[in-house]
Amino acid sequence: MAKHMLQSAGKLLCKAARAGAGFGAVVVVSTLYTHAAIAADKPTVAYIAPAIDYPYWQWVAYGVKQRAAELGMNYVELSSDNSPAKQMDNIHTALTRGATAIVMGPVSSSSTPPVLRLLKSKSIPVAFTGIGPQTGETDYTSAVTANNYDTGKLEASYVCKLAKDRGGNKVAMLSLPQDRENAQKYLKGANEAFKKDGCDLVQILEAHDLSVNEAVTEANDILTANPDVKAIYAMFDNAGIGAAKALQTRGLVGKVGVVAADGSPSTIKLVRDGVIQGVFVQGAMGQGIDATTQVFNALNHKPTTQVLSFTEVLVTGDTVDRPDVQAAVKRVYPPSVGKY
Repeated sequence: MAKHMLQSAGKLLCKAARAGAGFGAVVVVSTLYTHAAIAADKPTVAYIAPAIDYPYWQWVAYGVKQRAAELGMNYVELSSDNSPAKQMDNIHTALTRGATAIVMGPVSSSSTPPVLRLLKSKSIPVAFTGIGPQTGETDYTSAVTANNYDTGKLEASYVCKLAKDRGGNKVAMLSLPQDRENAQKYLKGANEAFKKDGCDLVQILEAHDLSVNEAVTEANDILTANPDVKAIYAMFDNAGIGAAKALQTRGLVGKVGVVAADGSPSTIKLVRDGVIQGVFVQGAMGQGIDATTQVFNALNHKPTTQVLSFTEVLVTGDTVDRPDVQAAVKRVYPPSVGKY
């Protein structure tokens, strides 16, 4: 876009000079040309979300945009609407709009190979957030994610403890789509922990649209089919909110434990109110900041780190106000979104 501005301003300047325009007009056009030239010299980071209507990806966007401004980068934002085809179109659109670096949450890990091939051919650095590339892919600058395997184990152990505290060992899971490498790692860690800790994972339901309504339906299905379930492992934020709503409707708050992941003002409030027992927070906003730093470093031939993974911090009613826990929560979403 800046290049087009530069070309247009240059044409106007030449036209003004040929037409014998007055000094004032030439100064105005010349100023436009100067501003366009400055913009053209600035690197541009394009943030491509799998679906920008989901709050998590909005908070990543906030982090990318904030860090881009600090680093003197232009910012472009695009949403793939959970479509691999649109994701690829967005890559082409970003390049057309002058993107010199990409930060993206992919629609799925399996959708990343053609993206990486194209960006490699253009020498464009790319950093992933939240969801990493397909296993075996190496042609990327950085993947800034949670340590999903370790977090999966920790969350499962806590879920198992909640179940046993409630007199049973039957647990269930509301899962992210399993075509995402983060979901696969969560599940791998969870299965290992459930086996080690002596809990029986009786049902897994996989999300499709990741909505609260979908999670309410799936949680109700689980509770109807498995009345002896004593705790629910919610792999993402809306799953935790949906499970909480189902328990509230059934009068089962406290009788069935719930642990969520990712974090939001809604789940933090549910923890404070005792409706759910914990949430493992993932720094969405912080991932946007870190990923933008990585691609900026790549553009400037500075060191980069290809794998940046962080173990999610457990927030409970007893720990939510601890300074270290508050610091973790404040990397999740901006203060304008809600209380911590």
